[in-house]
Amino acid sequence: MVDRQGSTVHDLSLKDKFVDLILRARDSDIWYSFTRSPTTMIAALVTAIIMLSALFAPWVAPHNPFDLATIDLMDASMPPAWMAEGDSRFLLGTDDQGRGILSTIIFGARISLGVGLASVVFALILGVGLGLLSGYVGGTTDAVIMRIADIQLSFPAILLALLVDGVARGLLPRDTHDELAIYVLVFSIGISGWVQYARTVRGSTLVEKNKEYVQAARVIGRPAVLIMLRHVLPNVMGPVLVIATIHLALAIITEATLSFLGVGVSPTEPSLGTLINVGQDYLFSGEWWITVFPGAVLAILVLAVNLLGDWLRDALNPRLR
Repeated sequence: MVDRQGSTVHDLSLKDKFVDLILRARDSDIWYSFTRSPTTMIAALVTAIIMLSALFAPWVAPHNPFDLATIDLMDASMPPAWMAEGDSRFLLGTDDQGRGILSTIIFGARISLGVGLASVVFALILGVGLGLLSGYVGGTTDAVIMRIADIQLSFPAILLALLVDGVARGLLPRDTHDELAIYVLVFSIGISGWVQYARTVRGSTLVEKNKEYVQAARVIGRPAVLIMLRHVLPNVMGPVLVIATIHLALAIITEATLSFLGVGVSPTEPSLGTLINVGQDYLFSGEWWITVFPGAVLAILVLAVNLLGDWLRDALNPRLR
């Protein structure tokens, strides 16, 4: 009986904390800024719809483009349903393999968003770690990390991603290329984007490490690693979140570009870049829907994420409030 009462009290306290958190979020400056910007709200809604559709693709998509039993080559290159030769089963038409464009877009967005998010997380962890180490330790460590960053900045991100992808494909066995294509893609995009995080975190760490709370932590004998992770890191993450949001849009574009060039995911994977690459071969024959619809979804997704990044940058800047 006591346990039940104790658990009930505990549950109520967790519920109260959750409600309090929601109320505090609604009263925050960020929420106020969000609700006063119709453009940001529309961008957030579009991003949420695309992300949720991609996340629940097996249940949302009308057909499964990976299920060969549901694909019929006789349905290949059908126009959208509202055109004369269209079929009501395929709202946006079909591609050269008989897959519904709407279904391939939903599953393709799943791959593009997955690769984009994974590469951003990889670049964020690598960049924040190196930037924190560079700014806090200083000296030779700082010089080496920053010189590597300067050298990498002299190469375009897409060129570096192509180089890393090419080297990985040359080192890996040919029969494993398709299986490891997504992992290679994530690594190549992530390794080309860590510099922005590192330079931003380094600059913030140089400021934070000279403040009184860091000096007090040193005086009481806390290890340097603990100081960096518990004290400095939470205070330098604000700009990182803005960079990560904008970098997500760039990572999605980079994935689509690499897939369009034929060095991304396997041609059998319905990535947005792959669909655009396939559709360009049929664009001049009148089958425009294979390229136009995936390209439009890609452009809308990147625009929405960029708008959210711009809003987040302004919302987290106290000088603009």
